[in-house]
Amino acid sequence: MLFNSYEFLYFFLAVTSLYFLLPHKLRWMLLLAASCFFYMFFKPEYILILAFTIIIDYYAGIYIEKQTEKSKKKRYLIFSLIANIGVLAIFKYYNFINGNISGLCNLFGLQNSIPYLSIILPIGLSFHTFQAMSYTIEVYRGNQKAEKHFGIYSLYVMFYPQLVAGPIERPQNILPQLHKENKFSFENALLGSNLIIIGLFKKMVIADRLAVYVDQVYQNLDSSTTVSAW
Repeated sequence: MLFNSYEFLYFFLAVTSLYFLLPHKLRWMLLLAASCFFYMFFKPEYILILAFTIIIDYYAGIYIEKQTEKSKKKRYLIFSLIANIGVLAIFKYYNFINGNISGLCNLFGLQNSIPYLSIILPIGLSFHTFQAMSYTIEVYRGNQKAEKHFGIYSLYVMFYPQLVAGPIERPQNILPQLHKENKFSFENALLGSNLIIIGLFKKMVIADRLAVYVDQVYQNLDSSTTVSAW
């Protein structure tokens, strides 16, 4: 579901309308369910990757906060970072690293027997990985209290407006907003609509039109000149 699609427009309007109709205590459920639906719209089974890292980082944050010894705090932090970076490395860099190993083996007349993985890169993997890592790092540093509400923490990682394209936020900027009760404001709605319209204009009118010319250069790099590259 692309941000500049009719599907997202209907989805966004429905979720936003329901958000302000529901009582505050149910809103996190709506946003989490909407975020899950949004992510599963691309490739449903990849929600399990998110679930894996969310569970690990949720408990890692709690255990980091509980420890009084810095060495034990660091142990849980390292475990969390290894899990997150491991997932990122497997899905994003495994075949790249394997390809370099094959190239190195060819130089010495050897054959690389490590198989390649036939996988599609999960949408927004880098963004939600670093978002999750920022949480455990901030808890370790003492800048953020561990989030005890599993649903709210899950929403922090999966919040659909930033799930696939960022920006990567520190938990102290996002988590308080998820707990806060928001009331509908026409002024905020107008401001938000203006920002969305400006963003869509930059994407659809400027960037997509320039891409027509840029793609031609990328598709013919061997015959491109300095002028055409610029």
